[in-house]
Amino acid sequence: MSFLYRISTQRTAWFLLFISIVGFELTALYFEHVMKLAPCVMCIYERVAMMGVGIAALVGMMAPGNVVFRWLGFAGWGYSAFRGLQLAMEHVSYQFPDPNVLFGATCDLFVRFPEWAPLNKWAPWMFEAYGDCGKVVWQFLTLSMPQWLVVIFAAQLAVLAVVVVSQLFGKRERTLFK
Repeated sequence: MSFLYRISTQRTAWFLLFISIVGFELTALYFEHVMKLAPCVMCIYERVAMMGVGIAALVGMMAPGNVVFRWLGFAGWGYSAFRGLQLAMEHVSYQFPDPNVLFGATCDLFVRFPEWAPLNKWAPWMFEAYGDCGKVVWQFLTLSMPQWLVVIFAAQLAVLAVVVVSQLFGKRERTLFK
């Protein structure tokens, strides 16, 4: 636990989290612009949630030794990953609807961002949706893209949980054994 506590107070760990998010975002853009897979509304919202984790990583990276910045980073990471997990699970339900439900739910046709942050107007190449949420357009190891996002966001939350526990017990453990 003290190891995890110690690395969470260094920029390297936060930078690795940020780089992983950049990798996921670049992968999404590759799927969209190179493989020509049309992103749907839920894909865009999941993309924004992933960016939220990246912004949280930048906050944590600013001053990881400062408890306020570190906990703000954890809070942003947790909130964004949790919302991303919720969105991905909802997206999976559109792709694989319950056969016992007569009329399944569908996603919106257009993304809806707040008036103060119309991301789809500012950067349509990244935030405009023109795909169908219910259509499975890509699979890897039998999982669709939103199913992989469930795995990714759940893994982020699991890692965050371990790191948060290290914050509570890691420092105490270090002082007990010195």
